[in-house]
Amino acid sequence: MVRKLSVLVAVLVSVVMILSACAPAAPAPEAPAAEVPVEVDTAAEAPTAAPAAEALSGTLTLAGSTTVQPLAEKAGEAFMDANPDVTIEVQGGGSSVGITAAADGTADIGNISREVKKEELEANPEFQVFTVAKDGIAIVVNPKVKLDNLTKEQVRDIFSGKITNFKEVGGPDAPITVASREEGSGTRSAFQELVMQHKDASGNKVEDEIVATAILQSSNGALRTTVAETPNTIAYLSFGYLDDSVVAVNIEGIEATVENVLNSTYPISRPLNMITNGDPNPLAKAFIDFLLSDAGQAIAVEEGFITVK
Repeated sequence: MVRKLSVLVAVLVSVVMILSACAPAAPAPEAPAAEVPVEVDTAAEAPTAAPAAEALSGTLTLAGSTTVQPLAEKAGEAFMDANPDVTIEVQGGGSSVGITAAADGTADIGNISREVKKEELEANPEFQVFTVAKDGIAIVVNPKVKLDNLTKEQVRDIFSGKITNFKEVGGPDAPITVASREEGSGTRSAFQELVMQHKDASGNKVEDEIVATAILQSSNGALRTTVAETPNTIAYLSFGYLDDSVVAVNIEGIEATVENVLNSTYPISRPLNMITNGDPNPLAKAFIDFLLSDAGQAIAVEEGFITVK
């Protein structure tokens, strides 16, 4: 019995050895592959950040036209509210002051309530002109003067002193008191160009002078007060200053309204310009861009002016 078990064990051992010899050998572990250096374009892979918006700061000075002044002040307030580190200073003095201040650098922006003259551009070839609004010039009388219409020629003859009584132009029998802006005013300069200039019998361009007895005022506001409080007075006034204290007379049968300036039927209108000596500095550019935006043009309308967009 023992012998049979020994034989059986021997047979099993032999089988195991045979099977082990036939089994496939376990694969040897592979050596790690050699690393190949790879160049990485870190600039391309890094996320591209939008440039940070540069906060506006500093002081911006404007000077010139008293017509543009209230528009610039209102727009300046809105601009400073949005940019707390910005200070905007607006000074008056008239359009001639605006030309001088822009030219000599005492102001970043000159305010001009008229076209810039050819000789001014020739003297300052670096001037950049930005029209930020339009304005009509109304011929206004004291409310007690009943006068419906004037032609441009009649207006010119009144302001030059050739016509001295309202009855000569269909009004009451009353002596005319002429009121005007002072020399250097953009409103006066535009009025002289649009009304007082004309051609003589020979076709030459001439300009009649405003009568020497005219009451002179330094601003549109003061001129409006003069007309409102002085009997039988006539003056010219920016649309932006019209209110119930004075009466605007039709010119050539056309009512003094914004709509009639826009449709080019009202004959006495002008641009409101801002000028810089060369390209505007970043703060001046940002402010002018704001004035030309929808928000800035809305302020122009609020001030009684006419949009350019």
